[in-house]
Amino acid sequence: MKIGLLGGSFDPVHFGHLMAAQDAYEQHQLDKVILVPAAQAPLKPNDVQSSAEHRLAMLRAAVEWDHRFEISDYELRKGGISYTVESVRHFRKLYPADELYWIIGGDQLPKLHLWKDIKELAGLIEFIFLERPGHPVREHPDIPGLRLRRCDGHLLAINSTELRNRVRRGLSLDYFVPHKAIVYIRENRLYLDNQG
Repeated sequence: MKIGLLGGSFDPVHFGHLMAAQDAYEQHQLDKVILVPAAQAPLKPNDVQSSAEHRLAMLRAAVEWDHRFEISDYELRKGGISYTVESVRHFRKLYPADELYWIIGGDQLPKLHLWKDIKELAGLIEFIFLERPGHPVREHPDIPGLRLRRCDGHLLAINSTELRNRVRRGLSLDYFVPHKAIVYIRENRLYLDNQG
């Protein structure tokens, strides 16, 4: 099997995340994509405002109907800083005979050398990086064994910080966030203050 893994804070999940997952799924003929919400992203220390339970529930509301996507709560259960290499070790044990791909945005390529144990990580998994069609591949560090696959993606200029601010300002999340996740956000009054 060919399995894609897409990490992120998903606070909240939005169409940029889901479009990236779908583009990688289709262009690289993946069998499934596993969404992996981070407990705490190492390079974005202030990126999470909602509880693990809320972020997991929003993700489930957004994709539970879609057989192409699964959700793993591995990083949330583990807690602490979520390092990709630790998660990939976990998934490598779960799927020892399968092809694994970690899905990232092309903007991450120049920062890959900052990732924990990147040389080990490069040996464990291939990377699918999303780039706008026609754009050149960005410079990236020379990492031994690094395997990269390009995916021409429908990259959407949406970020979770902007969406949380929209909620605080009373603006709609329609056309940014899946409807069932919007309903969950409203029902749980998420992002109306700095609490999750």
